[in-house]
Amino acid sequence: MALAFESPLYRAPPVRPAFGQKSRDWRARASDFDLVVDLGQRIGSRDWLRGFATCAALCYTAWSLGPSFDALPGVSPAAYPEAQFEESRALAIAPIAYGGDTGRRMAPTDAVEPLAESPERPIIDLRATLGRGDGFARVLERAGVASGEAARVATMIGEIMPVGDVRPGTVMDLTLGRRPNRTVARPLEKLTFRARFDLRVELARIDGALTLTRIPIAVDETPLRIQGRVGASLYRSARAAGVPARAVEAYIRALNTQVSVPSGINSDDRFDIIIEHRRAATGETEMGPLLYAGLNRSSRRDLQLMQWSSDGRSQWFEASGVGRQSGGMQQPVPGRVISSYGLRMHPILGYARMHRGLDFRAAHGTPILAVADAVVARVGRAGGYGNQIRLAHANGLATSYSHMSRFAVRPGARVRAGQVIGYVGSTGLSTGPHLHFETYRNGATINPRSVRFVGRAQLSGGELASFRSRLRGLLSTPLGAARTQQAGTSASPSTARTAP
Repeated sequence: MALAFESPLYRAPPVRPAFGQKSRDWRARASDFDLVVDLGQRIGSRDWLRGFATCAALCYTAWSLGPSFDALPGVSPAAYPEAQFEESRALAIAPIAYGGDTGRRMAPTDAVEPLAESPERPIIDLRATLGRGDGFARVLERAGVASGEAARVATMIGEIMPVGDVRPGTVMDLTLGRRPNRTVARPLEKLTFRARFDLRVELARIDGALTLTRIPIAVDETPLRIQGRVGASLYRSARAAGVPARAVEAYIRALNTQVSVPSGINSDDRFDIIIEHRRAATGETEMGPLLYAGLNRSSRRDLQLMQWSSDGRSQWFEASGVGRQSGGMQQPVPGRVISSYGLRMHPILGYARMHRGLDFRAAHGTPILAVADAVVARVGRAGGYGNQIRLAHANGLATSYSHMSRFAVRPGARVRAGQVIGYVGSTGLSTGPHLHFETYRNGATINPRSVRFVGRAQLSGGELASFRSRLRGLLSTPLGAARTQQAGTSASPSTARTAP
């Protein structure tokens, strides 16, 4: 066997690949080279570093070639002087209803050459509208009436009715006459507008003096009565019958004082609604508030409700004169109960003692409310109770509110449920601000949690007779009479006064 070995003194030359083989190796290495490197993998490797450097170079290139965000050079126009601002504002688009100064014109510049003489219209007919929050005299001034004459007209109107009662949106027809020269305002020759629903006012210049004429407008005030079937929806049925949306909402609130809506109403029930309605001789109509709320029920007693003011409070009463029943003693302060009625260890005296009320947690100065309608029986200091108010309710019931800081009522005053009578404090035997609330029946303390104040308004005597008379008058209203009733003709005009 022959042995072949390599001498350390001699090494064979490396074998160089042929030209075709070198080209194939370059293509293989190029195909393995990844231009898009996932920087989320193999962090720290040679490929990752190469990808990170490429990304940084691209970001720097984009940033260096991007535009600057500095402000563009320019010149800001100077602010208008006050006079120029007022003139430019007059040319802006503004609703007349919001007091827009339309009708004013920009003063002429030096480039305008005045004519030696130009014809001028002898009279000008204009129409102005009173905007919300606008002034009566200001409307006339915008139309071209001199300020002094506009003030005189406003004074004349104020002698027959408050100028502030003229409703926004009222349209005024003006006629301006001939003026002696162009440097003065045109005189007011005629002014006509609807001052009220039942009154039209006309001012005319007669023999050089303005004369005001009142033109009353006959108004028929027959109420509008609408009836219909409740069906699937009381609201939609009433609206389909022609009842205004606000009247339907008031009708539902009135029914809620006696029945639950909609659970207490059947689809076969019929609604009966009477609304205040006014119709002028000129054809305009005006809807008022809800006067009567009736419900003819198929399976239960019918409801007949009319709004009536009693003891300074307006509410809905049944045909029998019985109002809404209100019950439930409301909480005097919004805090929670921290000590209940019963035997407890007194926090200051240090021994067991009967706690005859409820302690409510409340901050100093929290308003204290009356739990029900009452008369103030006592206001003042009450030993360990500190500042105390005692209220006398109906049926021998009474309540007291102790440790108060301030009083808000006086003895003998009538208070309503929810009215502020004082404020929380820490007077008397008290460890901190809170309200001590007690309830009495015939002078003896009882657990406040066992009391429920129930009140129901009841009309009687002459008030009940007036209520029933008014109700009978409403129920005699024919169905839809207001829509067919024709108002009378307007009365003859009457002159109020004359001004120079």
